[in-house]
Amino acid sequence: MNTTLTRSLALSVLALSAVGLTGCVTSGSAVGADSGGSLAELSSDETVEIVFESYNLNSAGPWTEAIEGLIAAFEKEHPNITVTGQGVDTANIVSSIQQQVLAGSPPDVGQLGFGQLDFAQTDLQAANLTELVGQEALDEHFGGDYPFHERARVLADIDGSATGLPYVFSTPVLWINETVLESAGIDPATADYSTWDSVSALAEQVTAKTGNPSINVPCIVTGGSWCMQGLFFSNGADVLSDDRSTIEFGSAEAIDTVEVFQGMYAGGILSNEEEMTQYESFSRGDTAAFQLTTSALQSSFMQGADANGWTLSTSEMPQFGEQEAQPTNSGSALVMFAQDPKKRAAAWEFMKFMTSAEAYEVITTQIGYLPLRKTMTEEGGPLYDWVQANPLVQPNLDQLDRLVATKAYPGDQFQEVDRLLDVAIQDAIFQGKDAADTLPEAAERAQALIEK
Repeated sequence: MNTTLTRSLALSVLALSAVGLTGCVTSGSAVGADSGGSLAELSSDETVEIVFESYNLNSAGPWTEAIEGLIAAFEKEHPNITVTGQGVDTANIVSSIQQQVLAGSPPDVGQLGFGQLDFAQTDLQAANLTELVGQEALDEHFGGDYPFHERARVLADIDGSATGLPYVFSTPVLWINETVLESAGIDPATADYSTWDSVSALAEQVTAKTGNPSINVPCIVTGGSWCMQGLFFSNGADVLSDDRSTIEFGSAEAIDTVEVFQGMYAGGILSNEEEMTQYESFSRGDTAAFQLTTSALQSSFMQGADANGWTLSTSEMPQFGEQEAQPTNSGSALVMFAQDPKKRAAAWEFMKFMTSAEAYEVITTQIGYLPLRKTMTEEGGPLYDWVQANPLVQPNLDQLDRLVATKAYPGDQFQEVDRLLDVAIQDAIFQGKDAADTLPEAAERAQALIEK
């Protein structure tokens, strides 16, 4: 899809607010044991204070404004519950919660990445929601007028139990600078973005014109492991066996995937920059024609295109040859760490509100994350008009139907496993090392870590 960006569209997205939100739960509706769970009830005359730790609250801007607006809306609907939001850097959220758990005062609700959920359950005392609130209550929450997409509702499950509620996420989409393409003599409306071969051919034409790399793929640098899993899956590879016992990123298919990008770099069309530098340079419209990255950057790229005078469009994640692309998800789940029965009841109400249809109206329009209740975007739904006015989101919505969940490595060394894979990929692509050596070696070391 190719869509011309207009200034009015960008401003209209930022102008949307949480005014007029109405919640879908009441302060006395906590689930009782009769639904199969063991959650205490919270009456409307009992006051409770809970803490919500979130990386979306870590910096000023649309993300923080959106979440603070939702907290205020929740408190208005639940006057007996006060929510204190505290921000934390994405990279430090696990260590932050771990320190608070050890100190005996964890946040009542935390926003954790999907790859961190196994550790949250085994080491951070996260509540098992299936046991706490019961499957009936989970099914009721995931249903309603705008039910959770079937591929989204299980993303926070570990071994068949809900460790959290899927909250916000995006898929990797191909962002396109149409102005750069046009300067290289390419018509963006007829260009083929469907495969990595066709995108590479376009990039070669752009690089021949500019003399600079024209493809950014933050998935292959540190911090892009969630997206890199999607590239592996799309080429027939995997990172972890289904029974979560065996590391699999040393396979021939994984090696082949890395070699595709190794060839792009050797050919001069793939950039070698840190993740944040890639975001910033693409937003400025410097030289890159393509960037494969999270759809959550939509607002930032729209503002960048508007400010710097270039045209932005999107397409779905390119595929390898004839194999259908298998997009993965970034993002997070809401995880309960509260231990006090009343705080748990209040936390459950807050978690339900933050994953309600009302919340996704704000989360989708102000931040750019997918509405996990996808039917909200269909005709008659509260997000239908917004999607029609913002066609940049369509590839992200379409990819939800074939989403493959990112995998969480077991054990307390899950972050080291990610680091080993990151280093192996970058050594092969940017340092010229043999992927057939680096990936199997990294996989062997990672296997030893998950077996500890």
